[in-house]
Amino acid sequence: MKVMIRLVIVEDDPMVMQVNWEYIEQIGGFEIVGTAKTGTEALQVIEELRPELVILDIYLPDMDGVETLLELRKRNIPTDVILVTAARDVETIQKVFRYGAVDYIIKPFKFERIKTALESYKELYQKMNQKESLDQEEIDRIRTITPATSRETLPKGLSEVTMKQVLLYLLKRKESLSAEEVAEGIGLSRVTARRYLEYLEKIGKVELEMQYGSVGRPVNRYYIK
Repeated sequence: MKVMIRLVIVEDDPMVMQVNWEYIEQIGGFEIVGTAKTGTEALQVIEELRPELVILDIYLPDMDGVETLLELRKRNIPTDVILVTAARDVETIQKVFRYGAVDYIIKPFKFERIKTALESYKELYQKMNQKESLDQEEIDRIRTITPATSRETLPKGLSEVTMKQVLLYLLKRKESLSAEEVAEGIGLSRVTARRYLEYLEKIGKVELEMQYGSVGRPVNRYYIK
């Protein structure tokens, strides 16, 4: 029997709410059990329904999404949260991950970005609910899609949010990818994608393999072991 992950959408813009709803239905594997337009309403709905996942906007009429997320944690409600928002300042992003969000998607976004986030979450959810214990290799794999992706100080010009996007995409595809393929998949420039991949390979988060063709230079391809 296929397990559906119960999900609540928190969004005050009806048009954005509808778009998110349609995207989630296209991806499959999720049952939208409730919606909310304010932080106060969100807390009531989430506390009552106890969904596995919440898609949460930051800009809400009464209390912002960061405050809402913090209040969920104070109440010990065991719900995972993905932020979908136009907010992109570093302070907000840091707070969101410190409070335990599993992902952060910046508006406007492509369908592929939210698809990657939700399908990666499904994989995480299934792994965490199929077994009573995990070995080190499984824990290391799960860590690639949890908030504390990297404790290292990132080089200038790199952001933890984008690094998470790259890791999530590699994890979802489950195959070696070139910088060009990663760039196309998550909407980065090829140069930017290469910088993240080279850094992730340097710190041991991803593996590198060389693909040799019949002509020309070999292509660097990256994957999560």
